[in-house]
Amino acid sequence: MKVGGGFGGGWIDAVAASAKATEELGFDFAGCPETAHDSMLAATLAVNATERMEIQTSVTIAFPRSPTILAMQAWDLHHLSKGRFAIGLGSQVKGHNQNRFSIPWLTGPAPRMKEYIQMMRAVWDSFEGKKAEFLGKHYHFTLMTPNFNPGPTGYGRPKIGLACVGDAMARVAGDVADIVMPHGFMTDKYMRDVLLPNIKIGLERSGRTWSDIEISGGGFTVFGETESEIEQGLERLRQPISFYGSTRSYHEVFAVHDLKDLGMQLHSMSLQGKWGEMQQVIPEDVLRTFAQTSTYDKLPQWVAENREYASRVGLQMPTRTPAERERFQHVLKEVQKVTVAGAPRGLAI
Repeated sequence: MKVGGGFGGGWIDAVAASAKATEELGFDFAGCPETAHDSMLAATLAVNATERMEIQTSVTIAFPRSPTILAMQAWDLHHLSKGRFAIGLGSQVKGHNQNRFSIPWLTGPAPRMKEYIQMMRAVWDSFEGKKAEFLGKHYHFTLMTPNFNPGPTGYGRPKIGLACVGDAMARVAGDVADIVMPHGFMTDKYMRDVLLPNIKIGLERSGRTWSDIEISGGGFTVFGETESEIEQGLERLRQPISFYGSTRSYHEVFAVHDLKDLGMQLHSMSLQGKWGEMQQVIPEDVLRTFAQTSTYDKLPQWVAENREYASRVGLQMPTRTPAERERFQHVLKEVQKVTVAGAPRGLAI
């Protein structure tokens, strides 16, 4: 099992040190977000500061960027990293595309994302000597002259990850992505009832099987040394659940648990700017509905039993003191030893 951590998220001057420290802890891969800072710039600094660990963006917002520009950047990062770079793409929701990025919102973000990924690969194919040729509904690519062609990297193509929440984007991920990256606002039930069956549909459309993709473990998790630590971790979930749950695009996750009314309440409060108060309306039982939990001692067994479909999982533990780092590295190595089937139960292809 590949185990991942994170870096970045803050000001750029801290990214290199953060990425290097993450690699030194022993992680197999690490992702950087794109919230208040640019993910591709952070990834560039991280690639330059590390030697072994896979660097991925988690995620880069696709639609405000040209597929060709992003393909060029990813190609350079893949070369700089000697084949260690993976680009994770996300669509973002309608409101952010229109009102934060000033991008027209075209109907059907999932079909558009499929074309986006296909065009990026067409650009990479042209860098390796093939004809520039992609004609889609939303994107087209028919021109690549020698002056603008960097040539092959020597490391093949970068992996493309795709973040997904809804069923349509899950089908696209199964169809064309290399890495499936379930959104953080997820439950295990939603993952198994909605995302994984639709990923399977996408795989079948492209003639692929579960072995042709990597899937990151999906859903909120809370791990701790003791049950008391887990209880504290559950309380910290109030913020992300209330924040993401206020966005109507994510309410299908609530709907699976008959909690859509809670989602609409959070949405209404967000329009009133009641961000702090929103956290307090999350009932205790909802925290436990959303989160899967385990103590560190039982974590390898938990991963084997609950992430049989995944090849990647995330792990966060305290690492401030030498004792904490030693404990972390022991748990990390035990989780890395876990072998799983790589396919969801009951969804064989």
